[in-house]
Amino acid sequence: MSDWLTFLKNQIPNELPGERAHLEMMPMRGLSSDALKKVNNAKESAVAIHLLQKDRGIDILLTQRNTYNGAHSGQISFPGGKRDASDEDSIHTARRESFEEIAMPFEKGELIGPMTEIYIPVSNFHIKPYVFFHSELNIELIPDPREVASIFLLPGNDLINQKLRTEVDIPIGNGRVLKDVPCFLYENRIIWGATAILLNELKEILCRRD
Repeated sequence: MSDWLTFLKNQIPNELPGERAHLEMMPMRGLSSDALKKVNNAKESAVAIHLLQKDRGIDILLTQRNTYNGAHSGQISFPGGKRDASDEDSIHTARRESFEEIAMPFEKGELIGPMTEIYIPVSNFHIKPYVFFHSELNIELIPDPREVASIFLLPGNDLINQKLRTEVDIPIGNGRVLKDVPCFLYENRIIWGATAILLNELKEILCRRD
């Protein structure tokens, strides 16, 4: 077992930073756990956080969504989506969505465990995130042309580097702009919203490793 795998298994899910880390990337929204107490019809969903061991570090697999008429058009995201009635559980949802969106085989990636759940009011999604570890990934990932514009890797060492964190103004359509949104900026890609929230929790975990 690799040092990284051992470390991650010791941290996830028993030593999670939790919603405290989430608040840094959504200061105006409040806690997901509080919001979920007031919502009866949230759409159950799951995302897969695929971590790839690279040399002495960890890369994080991300996608950029295609442009479409919806709340998350063009955003940077983890593979994931709404739980289907045929899914065995939320872990199955995360693996199925990974297969459908980027052709990640079901059996690829060792399940480490869940991270802290979040609620996204704009789309009414209750997201359960799961971390999968890959000591190697010797297959070609293929973006689904309907959903995914591109696939890329974010180096964990860059995520730990505080220089990626910034604030930007984000247009959201109809002339509206969200001001001073906390985000990560990597290679001209603005990572914000649910993905940034989960990345911030993961960042705190990775920072614990000497």
